[in-house]
Amino acid sequence: MVLKGSSLRQRLAVVLVLSVFALVQAEDPYRFFNWNVTYGDIYPLGVRQQGILINGQFPGPDLYSVTNDNLIINVYNNLDEPFLLSWNGMQQRRNSYEDGVYGTTCPIPPGKNFTYILQAKDQIGTFYYFPSLAFHKAAGGFGGIRILSRPRIPVPFPDPAGDFTVLIGDWFKTDHKKLQAKLDRGHKLPFPDGILINGHGPNGAFFTVEQGKTYRFRISNVGLQNSLNFRIQGHKMKLVEVEGTHTVQTMYESLDVHVGQSYSVLVTMDQSSQDFYIVASTRFTDKILTTTATLHYSNSNKAVSGPIPGGPTDQINWSLNQARSIRTNLTASGPRPNPQGSYHYGLINITRTIKLVSSADQVKGKQRYAVNSVSFIPADTPLKLADYFKIGGVFRVGSISDKPTGQNMYLDTSVMGADFRAFVEIVFENHESIVQSWHIDGYAFWVVG
Repeated sequence: MVLKGSSLRQRLAVVLVLSVFALVQAEDPYRFFNWNVTYGDIYPLGVRQQGILINGQFPGPDLYSVTNDNLIINVYNNLDEPFLLSWNGMQQRRNSYEDGVYGTTCPIPPGKNFTYILQAKDQIGTFYYFPSLAFHKAAGGFGGIRILSRPRIPVPFPDPAGDFTVLIGDWFKTDHKKLQAKLDRGHKLPFPDGILINGHGPNGAFFTVEQGKTYRFRISNVGLQNSLNFRIQGHKMKLVEVEGTHTVQTMYESLDVHVGQSYSVLVTMDQSSQDFYIVASTRFTDKILTTTATLHYSNSNKAVSGPIPGGPTDQINWSLNQARSIRTNLTASGPRPNPQGSYHYGLINITRTIKLVSSADQVKGKQRYAVNSVSFIPADTPLKLADYFKIGGVFRVGSISDKPTGQNMYLDTSVMGADFRAFVEIVFENHESIVQSWHIDGYAFWVVG
């Protein structure tokens, strides 16, 4: 009987251990990152500049994850001024204070660190991160984000032979602090000095591929103000994903990528064994800036040659028609195997319409930009903390109106209230002479027109 009792206890212990193990296994995986943010010398356009490096890299390292992964990112700020990182396109579900922008998060003081705790909950796709304070983005500190689908979730295209991050953007040789001072003296930004591809100027970036295989290119415009057209000499691009949404797979010879946008394309290496131009050029500018990278076939017997393939320049309708051609792939699984409900726009009960109109002007001799006449100034206490701890006098809900007021521009800590679970229609209107890109931090939304 003693032997039998011992055997039973052993079996119970095994069952309990297995149960605990199963519970541990059920939690979504964790990925840990330690990032050291420093200044360092960079030469993207052939002249020495002070850049912002992450772990010594410019651009910063790719942030790699899988749907539902927990991301623990410990950021050490070794700059001489406060620093924040924002995760462009990643949804923050009840943790908007983790999206590092002024107003939601305390800046990381010089010599200190902050640990971002994010989850790629029910997300897939291509995004990027960037510094959100003090014009740091003009010095670097940005990098790609890729969120892969879980193995059990079907993806609407075969696995590519390779996966490339392509960060394109306008660039200034001027130090970021001098650019900020220029705005503070009442001037607008000058015309950029060049275009970068993965931190390199003309002919600097290099992508090696094998003939006959198909590769995924994740293209993000990480610049400050210019829309860019992207194209690959002799190759067509099949658009398959835009910022976390699978698209109807359409072929394009070139793509307009506006500031903040991220696209995924598949490119088949179906040309002769040689090298080809990868091109990015400015859109809607009087002077067209162009830069190139090299698509290198591994069995290439001929260097890149011939004229750089041209692209659209100032044709606005061309860009609008391309945007209208992009459609959601309604037959593809997203991050979940079973869709969690769908909406028909005409059947949604819209309870409120917000019209946001952008403008530019000078306030107290400084160049400022506003929404509905309000130019945002940060409060001493981040708004999310003030709201959570019920600290009065930090901000006023309703300090920005739902519609333009026609007032002259003024400074305020603009905060707009909204009802939980309400469906809100937001209309953006731009009277400026440049393209406006809006960053809707941490929210899922439908583009309907």
